[in-house]
Amino acid sequence: MIKLSTDKMIAEKDGPIGWMIFNNPERRNAVSHEMRLAIMEILDDFSHDDSVRVVVMKGAGDKAFVSGADISQFEKTRATSADRKHYGAISQQVQDRYAALEKPLIAMIHGYCLGGGLRTALNADIRIASDDAQFGVPAGRLGIAYDFDSVRKLVEAVGQSRAKAILLTAQRYSAEEALGMGLVNQVVPRAELENTVRGIALTIADNAPLSARAAKATVAQVVKDPQDRNMARCVAMIEACFTSEDYVEGRRAFMEKRKPVFRGR
Repeated sequence: MIKLSTDKMIAEKDGPIGWMIFNNPERRNAVSHEMRLAIMEILDDFSHDDSVRVVVMKGAGDKAFVSGADISQFEKTRATSADRKHYGAISQQVQDRYAALEKPLIAMIHGYCLGGGLRTALNADIRIASDDAQFGVPAGRLGIAYDFDSVRKLVEAVGQSRAKAILLTAQRYSAEEALGMGLVNQVVPRAELENTVRGIALTIADNAPLSARAAKATVAQVVKDPQDRNMARCVAMIEACFTSEDYVEGRRAFMEKRKPVFRGR
């Protein structure tokens, strides 16, 4: 277990899976300033640990994945223009850490996934929800606004029309509604959520790490405007796969009709 600056976040390593746990159940896992700092610590550690091949984030307790930002801190952290600028800078650093994570990221969602919680989930490559999950962006009921990058992520997931409906109505959506609009990849019974997520994570972990990183990086470039794409990075990551030891191992395992053992090099 990683030693963190707050007990409101937990980092655990279980074989090839790194678990990042939002541990603030008394506030339905609302994310505080201290938790944001710890998120960066966890993502940095998982990024540099070759034993971690997949990262899963989940909420502690039985009420929520993440219910949003910790509004009780807003009077202190977002009261003045200078405060809001500092808050925004820290938030951007957190988003930059998510964006820099080359390893697959899965969101295991139960209960409330609202506002900043939905933005957190949208950082994931795969989102699996239990049938009791609830989604929404209540910004319109709080007199605040989703930032540009958060809106962009939402539009990428559900399209312009649905994104507008989510933002303008500020209403909540069921897990099945979220599945229908593309907010999540799969909905399962609550009792099956962790086993389902663990199974997906282990399936990914069994595949070649360089292939997973290349796939994630290429998709990230696909959704950008053409003039903003880093095609050289895509080409380099693809070439790295074809010149890797894992490519040799994959071919041999196929010919020998056995399971490959990939080492990420």
